[in-house]
Amino acid sequence: MARAVLITGARAAAALDLARAFVAEGWDVHLADCVTARMARWSRLPVLHHRYPSPRSSAAEFRARIAELVERHSIALVVPTCEEVFHLAAPAMRDALSGRLLAPDLVTLRHLHDKLAFATSCRAWGVDAPESHAIQSAEDLAPFLHSSRDWVFKPRFGRFGDRTMVGPSAAKLASSTQIAAGGWMAQRRIAGEEACFHAVAHYGVLTGFASYRSRWRLGGGASYAFEPLDSSRSELLHEIAAAMASKALVHGQFACDVMFDIAGKPWLLECNPRATSGIHLLIAQGTALGALTGEPQAQAFDDVRPAFLGPAMWVLGLPLAIRTGRLREWCATLAKGRDAISRPGDRAPALGALVDAAAFAFKGLVMGISTNAATTCDIEWNGEDLA
Repeated sequence: MARAVLITGARAAAALDLARAFVAEGWDVHLADCVTARMARWSRLPVLHHRYPSPRSSAAEFRARIAELVERHSIALVVPTCEEVFHLAAPAMRDALSGRLLAPDLVTLRHLHDKLAFATSCRAWGVDAPESHAIQSAEDLAPFLHSSRDWVFKPRFGRFGDRTMVGPSAAKLASSTQIAAGGWMAQRRIAGEEACFHAVAHYGVLTGFASYRSRWRLGGGASYAFEPLDSSRSELLHEIAAAMASKALVHGQFACDVMFDIAGKPWLLECNPRATSGIHLLIAQGTALGALTGEPQAQAFDDVRPAFLGPAMWVLGLPLAIRTGRLREWCATLAKGRDAISRPGDRAPALGALVDAAAFAFKGLVMGISTNAATTCDIEWNGEDLA
């Protein structure tokens, strides 16, 4: 009898790509979310789709639905891909899943998700992170006004970099009422080159790793094309990921944004303890399933195929390429990369992704929030107590 996996956060491209990988290995795959994820639903993959209530607004109903799905379909493994991971790792839900959940406990997740706690933890783990300070009031903010250009200001539980202020002027910083209201941090600004890594660990042992950079981003934030780092930088980040996994006893997926300074030294900026775009590179390597199921994978630092999100490359990347004279680079990225969303014979997910994007944009318009915020407002966790 095939083993069954429940992949939550079906709205994510990572969920669809993971579903394809599990199906290819003979697993029974169940995809679930609290929204209609057309990108996944319109795929021809032989999977079952489920809906659960929003974990943020209907926590008890969410927990009951997850428990029902696990029981009814004999789920052996639960793989979160988005911020529902925090609600699944809450004490009551984690106990109910009894070892099936690929995520650490909520205490560990908080140390990774809270940007200030993460920076503090990095020092304890022997990993370099930029100098960071809590901002809880106007009094906390005042010492940074004279050197504001040297600092990055961001919410401790922010996402997509939506509200991040990089080296603002003193006047702009002083006029920001949202920072002075608390829940923010100041982090020393590091000049250099950005990179990311995505890793998988099983109870503190690193089982999978990929590092990448991107030259194709949405407004300087979310990326939609992922190019493997050179082997020397990748090996350096692999050592850091292994140390983090061991010292924090990470179980599950985690990813970090990194800045290599002009001397080539890596500084960890923040962590996302969930699936990120790096999972597409692990899938391309053929190491994702082994890593997720607890089998340490031999690390390939060379000859890793790039990946991209096809709909975004066409809708966002092509106009950017034309506008900035990077059309040849855009063509090369499509030619040598792997589309994480559509496949020959399974092109409808690309259309589904565009419809999903339009639905989130409309939701944001109705709610008076950004499209990015609309994609997470029903699942995000900002440090509140969870039962």
